[in-house]
Amino acid sequence: MALDLFPKLREFVAASSLILGGIGAHAEPQHAISMYGVPALPADFSNLPYVNPDAPKGGAITLGNTGGFDSLNPFTLKGTSPWQLPFFTHETLMGRSWDEPFTLYGLLAETVETDEARSWVEFTLRKGTKFSDGSPLTIEDVIFSFELLGTQGHPRYLSLYNQIESIEQTGPRKVRITFNDENRELALLAGLRPIISKAQWEGRNFKDASVQEIPLGSGPYTVTAYETSRYVTLTRNPDYWGADLAFRKGTHNYDTIDLDFYGDGKVLFEGFKAGEISAVREFNAESWNTQYDFPAITRGDIVKSVIPHSKPSGMTGFVMNTRRAPFDDWRVRDALIKAFNFEYINDTLTGNSQPRITSYFSNSILGMVEGAASGRVAEFLLPYQDTLPVGALEGYALPVADGSARNRAGIHAAMAQFEAAGYIVQEGILRRGDGTPVTFNILIAKGSTEDIAIADLYLRGLERLGIKATIETVDDAQYFSRTGNFDFDITTFRRALSLSPGNEQKFYWGSEAANQPGSSNLMGASNLVIDAMIEEMLNARDSADFVAATRALDRVLTAGRYVIPFWSYTEGRIAHRSEMKFPDTIPIYGDGSQWMPEVWWWEDAP
Repeated sequence: MALDLFPKLREFVAASSLILGGIGAHAEPQHAISMYGVPALPADFSNLPYVNPDAPKGGAITLGNTGGFDSLNPFTLKGTSPWQLPFFTHETLMGRSWDEPFTLYGLLAETVETDEARSWVEFTLRKGTKFSDGSPLTIEDVIFSFELLGTQGHPRYLSLYNQIESIEQTGPRKVRITFNDENRELALLAGLRPIISKAQWEGRNFKDASVQEIPLGSGPYTVTAYETSRYVTLTRNPDYWGADLAFRKGTHNYDTIDLDFYGDGKVLFEGFKAGEISAVREFNAESWNTQYDFPAITRGDIVKSVIPHSKPSGMTGFVMNTRRAPFDDWRVRDALIKAFNFEYINDTLTGNSQPRITSYFSNSILGMVEGAASGRVAEFLLPYQDTLPVGALEGYALPVADGSARNRAGIHAAMAQFEAAGYIVQEGILRRGDGTPVTFNILIAKGSTEDIAIADLYLRGLERLGIKATIETVDDAQYFSRTGNFDFDITTFRRALSLSPGNEQKFYWGSEAANQPGSSNLMGASNLVIDAMIEEMLNARDSADFVAATRALDRVLTAGRYVIPFWSYTEGRIAHRSEMKFPDTIPIYGDGSQWMPEVWWWEDAP
């Protein structure tokens, strides 16, 4: 299939991350809202640019997950639910275009209105919006959803709820939300809250609901069958209220989607080879090149597709829990990064085919620039120079090893940092100043076979330092429970980042989230400079300040040495049934849960 990767206009948007010009806020109802600039699509657009508007409906596919699930409520902290559920079963007031950095178009809402300061936002519901049981979705449900999620929902919903001054009905189909904080992104975040049925949950315990109590949704699919930790069947709702919307044209084309659960990635891959799964994502370039040569591929029954993107690298690696000693000492974290023999591990596991992540926003214009901070970035950081992590201002780069298995230079540098922090080696054991040996666990979910392989190789370097580290593997339920309560020393970490970072950054590494159970701040970062750079980013009124503030944030996070980075995923790789088709035009964000399978379709061979 020929790919129209990125026409000139979209290349410019991806390269700059922002559409320059006036702020996309209006004093009258609009069909869309953009964080910066104006929406790319007009009010009368016929479909999103990266879909096939003529895609046929039909077909059934099976996707594989590792681990298990004990909940079908993706909106609370309790339990583990299939991560795909909210994308299939629940709609939001606005829907996001994945071909623009951060632009929302009307979904449940017909229009959106806000003032220049974005101190409030008003949504007008479309006529005919319904839940999957046919009951009408009303303004009462909208108001109820904000209150329910803000008080009983997952902690990720708390920040927005705390920044709402009032929410009130202003017309038969209108709701106005007024904010108590100067934060221009809130108007967009409000449009992305899932809407829950008031009739189903009023007066009931939402946060502790059983697996049988599935939240009623208004999305294209409904849960029609399941067996805990084994499978979930999603069936396209033939009476879905939004089937004819321009925003939904050419999307959600499969009649049924089964989510099957496997013990680990190896078992899942064997299921794919046996024809039990319709498509898999492959994150290891070496495996992509060497393990996808089984009969179904040689026959042409399975197709390998490479999907480009222009989004930041995000961060993948081992995160260190700074709430616990010795990881609260940046010198120890620095030593553990130096001891990680990336070049050797990368060559062993990927054939040295994937570049290393160099910072949280690397691979994009938002990433920190090599060398000392300069210009506006330096201006943001200089007021905090006495409290900045070492290297944030003058420049910091990850160590580079010679590729040998022993990594002599890296081990020597790591030992020097441990000695500077007061550690000594006695009888081949690294000890603290009080004589106790340095030991810790690396917590990994059982299904994460690649992470286990990385940790195995890492332990060899730690042994040469005299550190007794062990790998602790647990099932998915235990993993999410323990990481949600920060009960680990070191664990696996993956944080995807967008071309338009915003309030979610507070949840990822803001001080308020450091000790909030369920937050994504696994490292326990509690740093006033991080908080300040997030605020500068959120309050930026032009693209130059936004980019500079994000680059400054990237510097502080990277120099903070919270994560031992792995390799980056510069392209997506999907192996799939040949009958599964996707459009020629790829959005700037590339592959993701809202691309495959959302815009794909089934097409039988002629």
